[in-house]
Amino acid sequence: MSLPAIILTVIATFLAMEWIAWASHKYIMHGWGWGWHRDHHEPHDKVFEKNDLYGLVGAAMSISMFAVGSPLIMGAAAWEPGTWIGLGILFYGIVYTLVHDGLVHQRYFRWVPKRGYAKRLVQAHKLHHATIGKEGGVSFGFVIARDPAVLKQELKAQRAAGIAVVREAIQD
Repeated sequence: MSLPAIILTVIATFLAMEWIAWASHKYIMHGWGWGWHRDHHEPHDKVFEKNDLYGLVGAAMSISMFAVGSPLIMGAAAWEPGTWIGLGILFYGIVYTLVHDGLVHQRYFRWVPKRGYAKRLVQAHKLHHATIGKEGGVSFGFVIARDPAVLKQELKAQRAAGIAVVREAIQD
């Protein structure tokens, strides 16, 4: 593969991962995979959550693609784009860890942004956690955050329609 094709593959994979993460979060984590995700939405003082198992799933996806692209593992059947797809998944995982676990949930460092896109990310994800249980909710992405004012209106509409149970602090 040419260098431009490699760079494009890594960037396209990184961007696609936000959509994959959004869909996985909305339809798997808040669906049949709620058993692993539930403790992420409940107060606790544990260092690890069952939800962290989803990070291992992402790591397995990346490692699998590296393996598919490796001539050492696959021999002549190696598919070179697999290496670069694996790298895009890895980069997304690093950004996810820093943004979601680090910035939003303060698991690795303490910094509360006062303005800009970082503040928007934190607000959007806090609104995601405003619901009780797996039903309803907003802002299922991790790196792309919609306007918190719009998300708050969507939560109010979901509450009024009986789709979501919203925590007291958000209902006003």
